[in-house]
Amino acid sequence: MNRIDGRAAAELRKIKITPNFQAFAEGSVLIEQGKTQVVCAVSLEDKVPPFLRGTGSGWITAEYAMLPRSTTTRTQRDSVAGRIAGRSQEIQRLIGRSLRAVADLAALGERSLIVDCDVLQADAGTRTAAITGSYVALNIALKKLVGIGILKAVPLKSQVAAVSVIIQKGQILLDPSYDEDAVADADFNIVMTATGELVEVQGTAEKQPYSRSTLTAVLDLAESGLKTLFEAQKIVLDKLN
Repeated sequence: MNRIDGRAAAELRKIKITPNFQAFAEGSVLIEQGKTQVVCAVSLEDKVPPFLRGTGSGWITAEYAMLPRSTTTRTQRDSVAGRIAGRSQEIQRLIGRSLRAVADLAALGERSLIVDCDVLQADAGTRTAAITGSYVALNIALKKLVGIGILKAVPLKSQVAAVSVIIQKGQILLDPSYDEDAVADADFNIVMTATGELVEVQGTAEKQPYSRSTLTAVLDLAESGLKTLFEAQKIVLDKLN
């Protein structure tokens, strides 16, 4: 199958991570994956949710939104609708879970880190790009907190990143664009640590079910793409050291 943009089945879209994209956030990046663009910005609060008060443990959470003209037609802001859209709630919970999976929350003390993920331009894979970018922004923020003496060390146990995979006409394709994703027979979002542990696997048969052996092939392809994303994260962070 010839892909729309000429990529091989196992090839990621071009990725670019720009650190310190926002001047005032504790840590921030602009992540670009193909035409998808997401700003990830981290803020520190000296408080935790009520269920963590008095425990000495910290918290990491996320908020996610798509800007009105991130898509081909205008998307209404959640603030105008008067509620957070169900899709946005699902995605921001996924981002938060993914980051907490690799963090030592006890080492944060009773502090919260809020990661705002705002989609400037959406061409599929916004949630996965948000996770990949958020890890870098979080790492930058934590290093800043170590530098000013708030933390003793960066409380991260591993890198974490995410990638999408689809099945289209029997072929498994890595990191689809919107035009590919819109006609997929099945689509997947895979979140994994750099040590090879799975954080989350989302897999939906849009048109027809898939076999267990196909799921294994999807995970193998995702892992190959994630290795490239982990390297991209590492290159950006190493340059900042």
